[in-house]
Amino acid sequence: MGRYLNSMVPFETWKQIAGTRFYVDKTWLLEDVLNTAETDGQKFLCITRPRRFGKSVIANMLAAFLGKASDSSGVFNNLAVAEIENYRKHLNQHNVIFIDFSRVPRGCCSYEQYINRIQDGINQDLKEAYPEIRIDVPGSVWDNLLAVFENTKETFVFVIDEWDAVFHMPFISRDKQREYLTFLKNLLKDQVYAELTYMTGVLPIAKYSSGSELNMFVEYDMNVMERFSNYFGFTEGEVGRLFDIFLKTTKNPKITLEELRIWYDGYHTASGERLYNPRSVVCALSNNQLANYWTSSGPYDEIFFYIKNNIEAVRDDLVLMTAEEGVEAEIQNYAAVSMELNTKDEIYSAMVTYGLLTYVDGEVVIPNKELMDKFLELLMNKESMGYVYRLANESKRMLAATLCGDTNTMAEILEFAHNTESPIFSYNSEAELSAVVNLVYLSARDKYRVEREDKAGKGYVDFIFYPERKTADALIIELKVDSTPQNAIKQIIDKEYALRFKGRPGEKQVFTGRILAVGISYSKKTKKHSCRVEVLDTKRNLL
Repeated sequence: MGRYLNSMVPFETWKQIAGTRFYVDKTWLLEDVLNTAETDGQKFLCITRPRRFGKSVIANMLAAFLGKASDSSGVFNNLAVAEIENYRKHLNQHNVIFIDFSRVPRGCCSYEQYINRIQDGINQDLKEAYPEIRIDVPGSVWDNLLAVFENTKETFVFVIDEWDAVFHMPFISRDKQREYLTFLKNLLKDQVYAELTYMTGVLPIAKYSSGSELNMFVEYDMNVMERFSNYFGFTEGEVGRLFDIFLKTTKNPKITLEELRIWYDGYHTASGERLYNPRSVVCALSNNQLANYWTSSGPYDEIFFYIKNNIEAVRDDLVLMTAEEGVEAEIQNYAAVSMELNTKDEIYSAMVTYGLLTYVDGEVVIPNKELMDKFLELLMNKESMGYVYRLANESKRMLAATLCGDTNTMAEILEFAHNTESPIFSYNSEAELSAVVNLVYLSARDKYRVEREDKAGKGYVDFIFYPERKTADALIIELKVDSTPQNAIKQIIDKEYALRFKGRPGEKQVFTGRILAVGISYSKKTKKHSCRVEVLDTKRNLL
């Protein structure tokens, strides 16, 4: 078997994953892909998703199922795909050419070196597999594949992983990128030997190709196309099943299902289904620890890279988004490839495509705590964020003032916030006030799990700050526009928001610190803030 043609690597790679404790069976995708090709006549599929969303796992699975390299029945017989009608017809019955375009040879410094390695490798595989046919190893791979077809009538399935990796390689110029598109066109377009082509990447083809080089592909992204949407990422039901395995196989489970949702849920498909980040869920369950697994796999300043060309345009929106508000946007699929992202819609389009934001009902939002931590880190550490940076760095003083009941300092910091020139501080609604309050308590997220609009007692409280240390003080914050902080605290007491500290069913919440009721109000007429802090009588409010 060869390095590219009928390679054993995809099966061996996928088999290792399929044998793990937290493997999720996505083999129904195989039936969907085969039906798309056989019934619908769509033989060129391009699936795009953010990094670490399972694209390579699925690509390896497809090659393992279809390819002749290995007998994979011992694994697939126990999975969902074994139930489909054409299971035996396709299992290990196809010639598969598997190319991972993210692989770069040692010391590679030119496009020619990069692409010739692939062409020569496929040609050498063909020469060994078809010794009776004259294969020109230094020649064009498509000519050799056509020669094989003409002599044997055999066809090939192409599984191409990370097809767009070329566009991020520093040694490949724009001209060479165009040559690469021409290479793929010559290899695949209108070629009778191409039985099926399944291709993955982060960005769709249309981002790079303005012409007709690869217009035979049907592209499936997470935000527009519904088909294939549930195969990438984990659904709520799948995470629930993994969590059951976790509880049965972990000696001292330290993670709750609710915490998994808070940390890793929140992506939305075009069909409206919510998805969890698969890498992060598996890592968290495997390590029995919540952490920023997905965001830590990218560059430190990844979010700042997308906004740096137009910070002023997105700054206020980031304040709203970190307060868990959605921001209206028109996602432009083709904008994400731009080397310079200038308009808000271009910036948000790129961030949605790369998984840093999610898009739902016409708004962009921060999906989960894992991403929220990265956005908060940006606000706290980039001086170029202007007033946002300054207010974020006042947040340590705001938290300290709240804990000691220094309402004058609290009001002073809120006044400072309101005296900026940002239109967000007009406070025409509680949503805007909420965004500002979130900003001035930003540093509290290092010590608290902050929940917005959380169900508590007889209603929904604006903010609850759950301390990481059970002996620390907890905060319940209620906001009022054109009212008084006394009314805010009265609402906290009347609606029994402190009942939330008894925990939801199945949660262990034992707080030995104080529970502080914090009322914050703003008067549109006087432009003044008022604050009040009271220690709740836990016996009265938690009964």
